[in-house]
Amino acid sequence: MLRASLIAFCFVLYYITSIQRKDVYMLERIEKLQIAILGLLLAFGLIFAVKVGVSTVAKDSVSVTGSAYEIVQSDSGSMDISLNVRKPSKSLAYTTAKKQLPEVLAYLKSKGFDLEKDVDVKSINGYFSYKLSPNGMSTNEIAYYNLSQPISIKSNDVNKIKQVSLDITSLMDKDIDIEVRNTSYSYSKLSDLKVKLLQNATADAKQRAAAMLKSTHNRVGNIQSVRMGVFQITPVDSTDVSDMGINDTSTIEKKITAVSNVTFKIK
Repeated sequence: MLRASLIAFCFVLYYITSIQRKDVYMLERIEKLQIAILGLLLAFGLIFAVKVGVSTVAKDSVSVTGSAYEIVQSDSGSMDISLNVRKPSKSLAYTTAKKQLPEVLAYLKSKGFDLEKDVDVKSINGYFSYKLSPNGMSTNEIAYYNLSQPISIKSNDVNKIKQVSLDITSLMDKDIDIEVRNTSYSYSKLSDLKVKLLQNATADAKQRAAAMLKSTHNRVGNIQSVRMGVFQITPVDSTDVSDMGINDTSTIEKKITAVSNVTFKIK
């Protein structure tokens, strides 16, 4: 009887302990589930708050691109020419160039250039050309010597530079081989003009922003940020643009364009 009672007591104790263990396990699962649900709620709440905040900021500002341009006349110019001579020998080429150079300088003087201030005669360049064999291979036999005498001309009279660049090849009528290698025109007051154009581009951006907000009954507020774009210096009729900017030196008349990206506060 005692033994049966002891076995029954042990069975009841084991049953109670099992129930307690299950309850503890269930409580732990419920606690973990509650923590997970709370974490999800916090995450969704944070995402919603950020989205609302960004939306509010976006609605409180407007970004606009403004532009301004001005057409200017270059006030200085330069021209690079070359007196070219090709003769059977190096000495004959130098002799010929030495004879022809004064005629080139006399021509430039006749066009109004100051030979000391406006004209720069540079060092002579030269090289040999060799005869070719019947199968087109180069040989060691000299065919002729090529000589080049570079000359640079500059002036504040850009129209004179242009006129001479078109006319100087008339020296070829005297068997003087002249080549115009480059003409360049520039505007000396570009730095001051850039400041003015940036101001005008920013003002243009404000006008565009006001036009955009007119239908919403809002007004343009203070500037929040400004980002300057690159300058485009192009021929007047050109529509070319470049992310790196354009700096045209080939034309006397130029179009200088400035771009300004501005973000305004909305009132």
